Amino acid sequence: MYHTLAFTADLLLDLERSPRHPLERVLFRAGTCFSAQVKPYVAEDREGLKEVADLFFPDGTVTRRVPFACFSFLD
Repeated sequence: MYHTLAFTADLLLDLERSPRHPLERVLFRAGTCFSAQVKPYVAEDREGLKEVADLFFPDGTVTRRVPFACFSFLD
């Protein structure tokens, strides 16, 4: 299921196009609205546990481990 989301902060994220292509670093600006499937999970880093999500875009690209604090649901 696709959701309409908006970034709440500027983020520099790695975008996966396919396993054969290198990751592409893309700047997503605060306020950018987009459609994506959200696969949530909890990940651990130096600061402890964080709620993150992998975002699957309609064009087949993916960005991983995006903190929930950095985007909001519009629908």
